Amino acid sequence: MIDQTQKLSTRHLLGIKDLSQSDIELILYTANTFKEVINRPIKKVPSLRDITIANLFFENSTRTKLSFELAEKRLSADIINFASSASSVNKGETLIDTVNNILAMKVDMVVMRHPYAGASIFLSKNVKAQIINAGDGAHEHPTQALLDAFSIQQKYGQVQGKKVAIIGDVLHSRVALSNILCLQKLGAEVMVCGPTTLIPKYIGSLGVKIEHRLLNALNWCDVANMLRIQLERQEINYFPSLREYTLMYGLNKQILDSLNKEITIMHPGPINRGVELTSDVADSKQSIILDQVENGVAVRMAVLYLLASS
Repeated sequence: MIDQTQKLSTRHLLGIKDLSQSDIELILYTANTFKEVINRPIKKVPSLRDITIANLFFENSTRTKLSFELAEKRLSADIINFASSASSVNKGETLIDTVNNILAMKVDMVVMRHPYAGASIFLSKNVKAQIINAGDGAHEHPTQALLDAFSIQQKYGQVQGKKVAIIGDVLHSRVALSNILCLQKLGAEVMVCGPTTLIPKYIGSLGVKIEHRLLNALNWCDVANMLRIQLERQEINYFPSLREYTLMYGLNKQILDSLNKEITIMHPGPINRGVELTSDVADSKQSIILDQVENGVAVRMAVLYLLASS
């Protein structure tokens, strides 16, 4: 049972590893309340009316950036949007100087995506504002893991006891690590599946199952979270070709229909249609990909609200 007076145990959201099980449960409980808000005719609440939030994106983003912006607007916060491509970063300005200049404008909270792992942790130790990690390199993406867990909870009623297979480019995925940590804290069983070259050597130490055959993973799981092949992070070839990867690890409707049970399909986006998933799988009734997008706004509203209250 959630104590409605409960607060988060942390001042920042830097990674799932910093959250307790009760923190995660509180975020999901609060997200459920905000999901009701965003589905009513008047979608705005004054919860963060006196809060100013800066969105700092040093890496391209569509879903995450728009989702945070919409969550902030739904909570009535004031927003500053920052894109590094059109800023003094290109003139050599440091991250700390950039952020301190923004904070001098009386900003309370910073949502940051950065290409380097640990950037949000570094920032939290050097500036006064609260920091939310919107993805740092191939390290963590905590709000994506929270919205994925929330989506599973919405689908099945609970996360505990569910079997979740994370399939694809685990090595380069910040979503994978955050999902593993989050799902395990909520009592789910987790398996990773992909080519040996795309499964990190340390992954077994996290207590997950490892599988290299797609059909075995799909027959085991209740939920298949299909990861995008991140070619932009791959400095060498980890498999012979995209065509061969798709033949071995791509999910199509024929494979889905051949399973001995109905499973749920997830994807953090953006989808490489025809690579990880065919369109008839992505758009099928077993897919909750668009539900993930909707749930992302509610979860990010919950995170912003709870951090502002901490």
